Amino acid sequence: RGIKMNDPRLNYANEYPVEILPPDISGYKKTNTGVDYILTLDSGFPGPHVLVTAVVHGNEPCGAIAIDWYLKNNFRPKKGKLTLGFMNIEAYLAFDPENPNRTRWVDEDFNRLWAPGVLEDKNRNKTYEFFRANEVKHIISDANFLLDIHSMQKPCVPLMMAGMLDKGITLAKNLNYEIKIITDSGHKEGMRMRDYGDFSNPESKKNALLVECGQHWEKSSEDVAIETLIKFLRHTGVMDNNFGEDIISNEIVSSNQIEVFKVGEIVTIKTNNFKFEKNWQGFDKLTKGSVIGKDGDEIIYAPFEETILIMPTKRLFPGKTAVRLAYNVD
Repeated sequence: RGIKMNDPRLNYANEYPVEILPPDISGYKKTNTGVDYILTLDSGFPGPHVLVTAVVHGNEPCGAIAIDWYLKNNFRPKKGKLTLGFMNIEAYLAFDPENPNRTRWVDEDFNRLWAPGVLEDKNRNKTYEFFRANEVKHIISDANFLLDIHSMQKPCVPLMMAGMLDKGITLAKNLNYEIKIITDSGHKEGMRMRDYGDFSNPESKKNALLVECGQHWEKSSEDVAIETLIKFLRHTGVMDNNFGEDIISNEIVSSNQIEVFKVGEIVTIKTNNFKFEKNWQGFDKLTKGSVIGKDGDEIIYAPFEETILIMPTKRLFPGKTAVRLAYNVD
């Protein structure tokens, strides 16, 4: 398509097998919302407006696989409205299994643009992601519930990112899904879409979750994406409780089976000489005082009795989140 991936910092080697490929979404370009690749299915009955989003990062195909699965099966919401959205289209369409890291974004991270006023800033650099975020923001603002489907750079157990408020933790626990819940404030670099507007307002009933389904190109990430989609649509009521029962069990998960971890510290990279002490994977557990890494001359130590590493990055450049440090809050 001739779209140029403009960030040379994403040209780092990939050591993981690419087991899943992005589905062809060209059939979903023309929609009924006036925005390409964002489709609304209206049941005609009262109910919430539920939004499911995929490919906020262009190299994370599992969410697109889950939405494509829903649409290919001609499922329809039983009440309310369901909007299904493919977000960072140009990055997604440029995906190259030979170099899958570089299609994460075109110009900048789509998932750091959502703090108040950022998208309205007339003086801001007009990147592709800025343009696309402005195109979709009214749909995100309109939704009562958002599920944003992601995956991770390194192999890791699936994680449900519940945001910074109790209402996010409650929603995650109520999905009837045994998955580790992380409560955190996101990134210093900029606000995520799951925290946009009323999703991060404690007074509002609007609510959002972001699921990290496993390593980006691992086969299991597509199963986690579909299972999360099923559980989310059941819980919000737009689909019946038996929706997807041929794929997942209807077993009841008690909320005390679900562990919650709080991010107490975010390590943001300050220098061009950041190095991890080891090749940490997602969810590694360290004892207090263990060396996590070095940023220039500064040594970074594990701060909690049991410190859990949440998504250590491979993108070691200043301003990026190196890793989030969490502890169990049960």
